[in-house]
Amino acid sequence: MNSKSTFVAAVVAAFVAGTFLSVVLLGVGMSFAPSSTISGEPELKSFSASDEFPSHVELTDALRVVVKENNGGFGLNMWATVVDRDGIVQTVTFTGDDRGDQWPGSRVISAQKANTANAFSLPGLSLSTANLFSAVQPDGSLFGLQASNPVDTSVAYGGDSSDYGTTRDFMVGQKIGGVNVFGGGLPLYHEDGVLMGAIGVSGDSSCADHIISWKLRDALGLDYIPGGISPTGDDNIVFDVVSDTNGHPASAGGWGHPLCAEAALSIAENLPTSNPVGVKDV
Repeated sequence: MNSKSTFVAAVVAAFVAGTFLSVVLLGVGMSFAPSSTISGEPELKSFSASDEFPSHVELTDALRVVVKENNGGFGLNMWATVVDRDGIVQTVTFTGDDRGDQWPGSRVISAQKANTANAFSLPGLSLSTANLFSAVQPDGSLFGLQASNPVDTSVAYGGDSSDYGTTRDFMVGQKIGGVNVFGGGLPLYHEDGVLMGAIGVSGDSSCADHIISWKLRDALGLDYIPGGISPTGDDNIVFDVVSDTNGHPASAGGWGHPLCAEAALSIAENLPTSNPVGVKDV
């Protein structure tokens, strides 16, 4: 194939991919305006480590407060990771006295969740990792997404283990990658509406992880989201997974998450009231 044919094929492929994603989103009743136009100046804003991300102490203190609350799970210690808009890890922390006081595997999972929520949210659309669960199942609209953007294992497991969860964590300052599609990851939006990056928490049930992440984002004041796909118009977890005619679990809206425990149901559904998202000044 000559270079001209290759270029044409690439353009066609890009058009088809963009059209498919538009159909998927519009198919569930979503509509939103682009944040910039091709002909105008692009509205590209991003944050770096020098901007208004919480410090390690601030993130740790806030997480410890939230974990003490009733979050509909097991009440376990947690890991949390923050990434910026480029997917670079800013902070990693935990709530226990030592790195072994919470599931060791949840350190990297928290980073995956942060990376996912950042990678699939936009200035005009906020998606939580919980929103992606059903869409990536076989026959789902985003099946295969979970296999994209793999974790960089050299970053995830590099460095001295005794530094994990401290300001010296090997992941800090590097891109972790990874896609995780159950509750616990949420994008972070500054009070001026700028998408800063995302936060991921892990260490309890996936429903409790989402609840803790939501409360933590609220406590940090980084929840000025533009809107999402949940019934309340935000990125809250949606519990609409029921058995279909064949007895297989299916989400009525396509963006649902399984219920982990009845204790989490009312807490999660009440989050927009108990911990309302911020409202950007206009």
